[in-house]
Amino acid sequence: MTDLRSPGVGSWLARYLPYRLLVPVALILGGAPFRPEPHLTEKLRMLSAGGLTRPLDIFDLVLHGSPLVLVGARLVLDVVERRRRNR
Repeated sequence: MTDLRSPGVGSWLARYLPYRLLVPVALILGGAPFRPEPHLTEKLRMLSAGGLTRPLDIFDLVLHGSPLVLVGARLVLDVVERRRRNR
């Protein structure tokens, strides 16, 4: 059984990836290049159409999407931690 008081993934994310770092990086990488179309939008469109086959395109999707995934994970872990503390 896991000790709930031991530091876990949530505390690691909070310590090493604060919101003040994650949010600007997610906004910049998620929107880059800003013209004519962000890579993330282009790659998600390619993924939904089934055209995401080249390794460079897959790398671009991971590169531009990973900061947004980390922000989402951090938000979920913070909500879970808050609910656990309020019990």
